[in-house]
Amino acid sequence: MSRNVRNIAIGAAALSLPLALLATNSAAVYGPGNGWGKSAPLIERSSAGQVDEHAGARRITRDQTQVIADSVRKNSAKNVILVIGDGMGDSEITIARNYLEGAGGSLKGIDSLPLTGQMTHYSVDRETGKPDYVADSAATGTAWATGTKTYDNAISVDRHGAPQQSVLQWAKKTGRATGNVSTSEIQDATPAVLYSHMSLRACKGPVATSKTCSAEALENGGPGSISEQLLDTRPDVTLGGGSAFYEEVAQAGKFKGKTLAEQARERGFQYYTDKADLASIKKADQKSPVLALFAPNNLPVKFAPLVAAKGGAALPAAECQPEPAFSDVPALGEMTSKAIDLLTKNKDGRKNGFFLQVESASIDKKDHSADVCGQIGETQQMDEAVQEALEFAKRDGNTMVIVTADHAHTSMIVDGGTPGHDAHLNTADGSEMIVTYGTSARPGGMQHTGAQVRVAGYGPGAANIVGLIDQTDLFFTMRDGMKNWSKVHPPQKSKPAKKSERSNNRR
Repeated sequence: MSRNVRNIAIGAAALSLPLALLATNSAAVYGPGNGWGKSAPLIERSSAGQVDEHAGARRITRDQTQVIADSVRKNSAKNVILVIGDGMGDSEITIARNYLEGAGGSLKGIDSLPLTGQMTHYSVDRETGKPDYVADSAATGTAWATGTKTYDNAISVDRHGAPQQSVLQWAKKTGRATGNVSTSEIQDATPAVLYSHMSLRACKGPVATSKTCSAEALENGGPGSISEQLLDTRPDVTLGGGSAFYEEVAQAGKFKGKTLAEQARERGFQYYTDKADLASIKKADQKSPVLALFAPNNLPVKFAPLVAAKGGAALPAAECQPEPAFSDVPALGEMTSKAIDLLTKNKDGRKNGFFLQVESASIDKKDHSADVCGQIGETQQMDEAVQEALEFAKRDGNTMVIVTADHAHTSMIVDGGTPGHDAHLNTADGSEMIVTYGTSARPGGMQHTGAQVRVAGYGPGAANIVGLIDQTDLFFTMRDGMKNWSKVHPPQKSKPAKKSERSNNRR
């Protein structure tokens, strides 16, 4: 069956189904003693029928009051999963939805969360502290990771250079399991803000740090490169790319002269670099944390490039093709599922809960390159990761899921050719769509933009993202949700030593 015929058939079949607000998979009830005791309030957002008929384009077919009420019953979250689409503004979501599902369709993860808001994401000038309205991923990541605005290129330090504790470091300190997953180098800005503090995001390994960030270099008494700081912070689960930096050699300290990969193994990390290794990992904890890096740098993307060009709107409409190298690495949804599995089996995770961040990094990277298919494929990866997070959260009942972007980006849907770089696509519903990129004279130089971005939430505590929030609010929403859980369910204290053991300890 052709793509267009298939989608028409699906649309026709939808007319014969009950017009339900709730997604078909939302009937599952939380387990005994877990969650709110209500059906999971995920929302089906696809159109009711054929979009060219009366009421056919409606996405809401009955009152939502009870659904929203069910979504705000509780503010204490045992677990928090934050899913970031790097550069995934409203335009990028719409482009992916139109191409993958059609105008009346919906993304099964991103669009199903019941609570939504808008988020500001500016950075600040390093010298004056005044707003910088178009931020980079380092400053934006620092904002949600620490609750502190900073300057572009800074990794979890304030504009004066003072380190700021991240939500992952706080979660670890309070007895929780922690995880960090990305399709980029794990040393890239978005994952790095959780475990390192650096004046310049480019100082990923010892070589660059010694040259460019000398104050932070290990040989000068600093904390070391971003890669070295990861080994010190010691998250339970780290999955992504960036193995090239672990082939660099430490310049000082106990492991001087050894590669960071050798150091990781000597410090108890389970260090992996092959896709086949992922399935074999059975546990991850502080005794043997997992550091799995599946590519020397960023992971390959899902779709082969289709780069917008001058006059591209006049070219025949195209469809995205698979990227062959993508099969060499695990998909983001697969890594997300594995991280959740490992963190829930972790002793600290079972007892006190966990914090996990997941990033689809190359929405941004392909938007910079005006690569519309690369961008769409990574938004699809993002959506698949959100589905994995929500599937777990529905079963668990005590998990907050937040889905958002770090900043907005360039791509826009337009009605015809532009002075910029255009791409012409066939969409899932048999229509055509023109996407343009116009913030640079060359396809590889497209810029971030400063428009507010969407934020969506699910689960206990997620009501705090509703309305207009700032990026720094995410830190407090996530931390306080976990704090509230601790007040209701305090971490178990270790038993006091027996009298004989105390006597022995004094000898």
